[in-house]
Amino acid sequence: MSNCYTRQQIYLLNQLRLLWSQHVYWTRFFIISTASDLPDLPVVTGRLLQNPKDFAGLLATFYGTCSARELQNLLTEHLKIGGDLVTASKNKEKDKAAQLKRQWYENAQEIACFLAEINPCWDKCKWETMLKSLLDMTEKEASLRLSGNYAADTEIFGEIESEAMIMADYMFYGIIQQFFC
Repeated sequence: MSNCYTRQQIYLLNQLRLLWSQHVYWTRFFIISTASDLPDLPVVTGRLLQNPKDFAGLLATFYGTCSARELQNLLTEHLKIGGDLVTASKNKEKDKAAQLKRQWYENAQEIACFLAEINPCWDKCKWETMLKSLLDMTEKEASLRLSGNYAADTEIFGEIESEAMIMADYMFYGIIQQFFC
């Protein structure tokens, strides 16, 4: 594959990196607001739930509105389950948290399957691995935040940022291979 990209392709890379960054940052803000009972929680939640719409808007160009909407629905469900999981964990509702955790990981597998279906250059197992890693770290981030271990919480977020960039780049290279090579 060529290392020379067009402006359109660089724009795509930047947009994907921005969207994945926003995904993890607004998730972090949600965790912090939930853990601290901040009054900005409804606004933060609303902004977090904008992220799937933004992904769909970008990816509709390549995959059409129906596929983009399906991804939007999967990502929205993903974020809502994750939010409910943080809330259940905060409220020490262990059974509910365990059920939500299962649903969250199952949803991640659905996302991985869907992405592999729409782009033959994306490997389902690779997406499953990246999404599982992101969920594992996000769950740990929330747990550390809820327990007041802010130093470790901040440290793991650095790893989450890195994983988000890996996911953005993987998404970019798959689109480049599928549509530009």
